Amino acid sequence: MYKIGILIATLSACFILSTSFFQKYDLAKSVARGKEAYASFCMNCHMEDGKGSDIFPPVAKTDYLKKPAKALINIVLEGQSGEITVNNKKYNALMPAQAYLTDEQIADALNYIRNSFGNKITTPITPAQVKALRQ
Repeated sequence: MYKIGILIATLSACFILSTSFFQKYDLAKSVARGKEAYASFCMNCHMEDGKGSDIFPPVAKTDYLKKPAKALINIVLEGQSGEITVNNKKYNALMPAQAYLTDEQIADALNYIRNSFGNKITTPITPAQVKALRQ
C-alpha cells in the first residue's frame, strides 16, 4: 500500500511539473499589443477602421482572413502582388514584405485584425508560427 501511495504521488508531481511548461497562449494580450502594431504598420493602407480604400483591400469583416494562418503569415513576411478578391471585389495593389517586423509584432497584428473590425477568429497565431515560416 505504501508503494502505491508513493507511485501516485510521484506520478501526480510529474504531471503537475510537465503541464506547467505548457502555458496557454494569451490571445487577449496579443490582440491588445496588435492594436499598436496595426496602427504603426498597417493602418496607412488598410485605414483606421479597417475598411481599406478603393486601392487597398479591407481587413474589416473580410472573408480573406479565413485563409490558413500560414498563408496570412506569408503574406506579411513576403508581401503580395497581383490581383486578389476580397469580399467579392478585386484589388491589385502591391503589399510590400513586412519581414522587418518581429515575430511577435506579426502575430499580434494578425491576431488584432482577426479579432477586430467585425472579425472573430479566435485561434491565435503565435510568434513561433511566424518564426517557423521565416526564411
